[in-house]
Amino acid sequence: MPPRKLLNRITIDPKVCHGKACIRGTRIMVSVILDNLAEGRTPQQIVRDYPPLKIQDVEAAIAYAAELANEEELLPLRASGK
Repeated sequence: MPPRKLLNRITIDPKVCHGKACIRGTRIMVSVILDNLAEGRTPQQIVRDYPPLKIQDVEAAIAYAAELANEEELLPLRASGK
């Protein structure tokens, strides 16, 4: 599925999860999916642990993160090793 189409799976509603990005129709935040991926879990493991999710939802979370990383205003990062 093209990244732009995947983004349709993401919703932001101020009345749900304090306005954090969630997978449409759930209260599963995109950040939860990304945290799981960062910990080394596979998309299949995430879908198994969060039954409402589909693989496309994990792909949508990645696409959403990629869009955020492309924003012009990025958070400053500290130099490593200092």
